[in-house]
Amino acid sequence: MMPLLELEQARVEYDQHGKGAPQLLLLHSLLTELSVFDGVLSKLAKSRRVTRINLPGFGRSTPVQLDSVGAHADHVARVMGALELPRDTDVFGNGFGAFVALELAIRHGARFRRLVVADTLAVFPEAARTPFSAMAQRVSEAGMQAVLDTAIGRMFPPEFARKHPKIIAARKAALVTVDPQCFARACLALAALDLSSSAEKIQNPTLVLCGALDQTTPPTLARALAGRIPGAYYEEIPGSGHCPMLEQPDALLAKMGEFLTSR
Repeated sequence: MMPLLELEQARVEYDQHGKGAPQLLLLHSLLTELSVFDGVLSKLAKSRRVTRINLPGFGRSTPVQLDSVGAHADHVARVMGALELPRDTDVFGNGFGAFVALELAIRHGARFRRLVVADTLAVFPEAARTPFSAMAQRVSEAGMQAVLDTAIGRMFPPEFARKHPKIIAARKAALVTVDPQCFARACLALAALDLSSSAEKIQNPTLVLCGALDQTTPPTLARALAGRIPGAYYEEIPGSGHCPMLEQPDALLAKMGEFLTSR
C-alpha cells in the first residue's frame, strides 16, 4: 500500500521511486490517477527521484473540495513543501494535471525548475465547455459510472480503445473509484479556466506536448498555449490522443528526456 502524507486538513496518497537530481513530480489527468504512470516510471526513475501523487478525491487522497484549478495548484505546492521536494524539481502534468502544473508555474514558479505539460491549452472554446458542465451534472446525479464511456471517449482515439481492451478496462476500474463531487468540481473548474492572459507570467522553461490525435485538447490550441508562454517549446506526439503515457510512452519519454536534460 502506498504511503499517505498527512497535511493539516487532508491526506495525500503518493509514492517515490529512484534516486538522483533533478527530481521529478508527476501529476495525473482528471480521467486517470497515479497508476497511469506505471509504464514509464521505471525509465523515468533510472537517474532521478520521481514522486507521484493522487490529487484530491483520487485513490486514497482525501476528497478535499477545491473549486478552481488554482486551488489545486496551491494544494500541490503545499504537498511539495511537505515532501521537501527541492526547488530544482521538474514538474510534468497531463490533462487536468497539466492545467494544475500551469497554474503552479503561474502562482508558485519559484518552487520548481522545468515544466512539461502534455495535452492542455489556455482556455476551452465556448462549445467545448458544455461537455464539462454536462459531465459534472451527470456525476453529481448518478455517480462516476454514468460518465465512464464518455470519459474513455475523451481520453482515447476509437482505434486505440478497440485494440487495447485491457487498458480500457483498467482505466474504467480506476475511474469509477474517484470521488464524484471532486470530479464534478474539477469539471466545472476546467470549464471556467482561462489562462489566456496569465500564461505569459510563466518563467519556468516549458515544453508543451500534444498528441496529434487529441480531440479534447487539440494540437492547434496546445500550440497556441505554447505561443503565450515566454520561450516555450511545442512538439506533437504522433499517434497519440490525450494520454501519451499509455498510447505512445516511448515517444513521450524521448521528448521529455531531451528537454529535461538540455542545458
